Amino acid sequence: MKLRCAILCFVPACLFAQTPGGPVTITLDDAIQMAIQHNHSLLAARTQIQQDQALEITAALRPNPTLFTDWEYLPLTSPSGGVGSYLQNSTEGDIGMSYLFERGGKRERRIQAAKDVTTQQRSLTDDNERTLTFQVATLFINVQLAQSTLELAQKDLASFHKTTDISEHEYKVGGIAENDYLKIKVQLVQFENDLQQAIMAKAQALSDLRQQLGYESVPADYDVTGPFEYQPVPLNIDELKAKALQNRPDLRAAVQGVTAADSGYELAKANGKQDPTVSGNYSHTGGLSTFTFSLSVPLPIFDRNQGEIARTRYVINQAQEQKTFTEGQALTDVRDAYEGVVANERILKVYLSGTLEAATRSRDIDDYAYHHGGEALLDFLDAERTYRATQLAYRQTLATYLQAVEQLKEAVGSRSLN
Repeated sequence: MKLRCAILCFVPACLFAQTPGGPVTITLDDAIQMAIQHNHSLLAARTQIQQDQALEITAALRPNPTLFTDWEYLPLTSPSGGVGSYLQNSTEGDIGMSYLFERGGKRERRIQAAKDVTTQQRSLTDDNERTLTFQVATLFINVQLAQSTLELAQKDLASFHKTTDISEHEYKVGGIAENDYLKIKVQLVQFENDLQQAIMAKAQALSDLRQQLGYESVPADYDVTGPFEYQPVPLNIDELKAKALQNRPDLRAAVQGVTAADSGYELAKANGKQDPTVSGNYSHTGGLSTFTFSLSVPLPIFDRNQGEIARTRYVINQAQEQKTFTEGQALTDVRDAYEGVVANERILKVYLSGTLEAATRSRDIDDYAYHHGGEALLDFLDAERTYRATQLAYRQTLATYLQAVEQLKEAVGSRSLN
């Protein structure tokens, strides 16, 4: 037990790396594994499996025998002829036992019904894990987006600080008008604001991700690492649909729900069978010892469990309808996620095919022209804003694309799309 505890305590430390003098950093795969091991909502859901397994124990229990005894006509006063003689000849004592024998395979049906429920619950818990994986991946990408935006804001602020310093010098020597210098100073505030907003966005994104990983499983100063870039994925809609039907745990749970409903119906029919109770009783009355045997069976005149039998039959229909719906939902999820990946990939390729480069070159040209007197201040500032807006839009589009890929993985029910 001590060895096992030591291993479990060691696992989280192995999931992330720490750079010398820096915070611990985790990859996307690390984050997913940590969430699967430490997310408290998922851990709570897993206890339902244990609860169902305990119900299997209950379902397998047999009825308890009943022991009964009595001693009648005990004297309140001292009888004539002596107490011993009176107890022997004038009192009645009974001791016996009864046992209910289950018919119709009730115990076997109960066990099977309980096991089917546990099996379905395992799949439902797997589906919780699938959903959690998508949530963690989405939050991880949000952190990457915030980090990329922060790096852009730092770079833009540093670049514009140089422009402000040059403009201040030019204003002091009379190279530019005071109004132009003030416009540049005002624009600097926007870059300062961008930096602070980016810092806040990353801190909040890390905090949200930490909650899903298990708040206490990572230190407060942790960070993420991994590529934040366009990565094409193989897309074949028919293969993805087939894979979803094979892998989706919610669909597997729906199929198992039909099996569990069938077991419940068979149990209801078994419970309609009447159970006999057999009793044996030893009596000592008036000096005479006797044994009594009895058998009692309820007569199924009114209650034959017909209501529960009818209800569980409808439960089967309900489970079958739910299975059909879940299958359609899985295919719909794959189609929607597929279209999301395709649409965002098209937009992303527009940026990568020259838009980013054009925005950068345009900004550099306007910067050079302005500082050499060949362009008006407003044109220069407009080029700066266009460059900044293009870079931000590209990063947001990239994050949306990566999240769409994660949504497709969730829809398929697999981390691999191959």
